[in-house]
Amino acid sequence: MQLLKNIGIVFWRIWFYLIMVLTVLPISPLLLFLTASDKTFNYFFKIAHYWGKSILFLMGFKLKVEGKENLKKHTNYMFTPNHTSMIDIMTMLAIAKHHPFVFVGKIELAKIPIFGFFYRRTMILVDRNNKESRKAVFDQANQRLKKGLSICIFPEGMVPADQSIILNEFKSGAFVLALEHQIPIIPISFYDNKKHFSYTFLSGGPGVLNAKIHKSIPTKNLSVIEDRKKLQKQVYEILYHDLNENMSN
Repeated sequence: MQLLKNIGIVFWRIWFYLIMVLTVLPISPLLLFLTASDKTFNYFFKIAHYWGKSILFLMGFKLKVEGKENLKKHTNYMFTPNHTSMIDIMTMLAIAKHHPFVFVGKIELAKIPIFGFFYRRTMILVDRNNKESRKAVFDQANQRLKKGLSICIFPEGMVPADQSIILNEFKSGAFVLALEHQIPIIPISFYDNKKHFSYTFLSGGPGVLNAKIHKSIPTKNLSVIEDRKKLQKQVYEILYHDLNENMSN
């Protein structure tokens, strides 16, 4: 019985990578055009939003989001979700329909066929082992924020290797950028992504993905030097206590 279950999971996991390619390949000429200039990014993002929803649907996931009213139109945010799974990317794209944003993500994602090519062209990639790469992230993020886009940074930096960890320690980058540009921070809780699609290959399965958009945290009149650590701690505590109460094991 367990053998049959494992075989099913293997095919389901392969299906994930397959549909990532099959859903992008037919529209790749259009995506090439839309990613050639910053002026067409908003159109690209609309496609990315529906692509993220499609991937979740085709994988057998149903997304339920609490707190949508906390996202105000025509407002730029620093999104700071917890990081537990590769489907965190699709979940964020599905959530932020009216708030075009760019991810700051690890460079390894650029290796995924087809998807990685467009990810590299539209998002900000960082090699966390390279000091120059980390510095370049701030320069690129500053440019995107000046153009009115939002930013999504997983403040843990990476998915914790130990899956029993509820929330890893935060890096400072998201909070420095939010304070420098005086944009509000939106913490977001992903409760079930780890349960249904963790990085453990023979695990998970279709089901409901519950998420929560928390109230925005203003950064107006705050400074990087005086307020960064306090703000970072505030966001961490909001997410940690919420995940501790609600995350499925």
